[in-house]
Amino acid sequence: MHKAQWILNKIYPLESLVRQCDIWRIKGQKIVFTNGCFDILHHGHLDYLAKAADMGNILIVGLNSDDSVRRLKGPERPITNEKDRAFQLASLLCVDAVCKFNEDTPLELIQALKPDVLVKGGDYTIDKIVGASFVMSYGGKVETVPFVQGYSTSSLIDHIKKL
Repeated sequence: MHKAQWILNKIYPLESLVRQCDIWRIKGQKIVFTNGCFDILHHGHLDYLAKAADMGNILIVGLNSDDSVRRLKGPERPITNEKDRAFQLASLLCVDAVCKFNEDTPLELIQALKPDVLVKGGDYTIDKIVGASFVMSYGGKVETVPFVQGYSTSSLIDHIKKL
């Protein structure tokens, strides 16, 4: 299989990913889920994703659709379209699956996938993490990963505008 096809095969529609999660569970794999816009991948994102991946065997990334990003971040975002953002995330060795969602939050995705571990960035507290109570209701864990200081998509955009 060509590498580009291998990457594309890691981008799932929800129904297929639910079936794939069942297969991973049968094999005894611990499924970790995180989500975000991942508009311009940077060191902070990569550190975060690697640390999230270390919390289990399979890392699934829920990716905000372009419409969802616009609603959350404003009309000038995203910088990178959802197809390209999904391809970039899927190309990472630590990411096993990418699934786009159009809602403002990933709650429906989390409920469908039922991950063993739900991970968000360190700017969140467990009571503010969407899906946390659902994941904990069946014995799953909710974890946070501290941010690498000095990295954010917004600061990168501001820097580029000043050039």
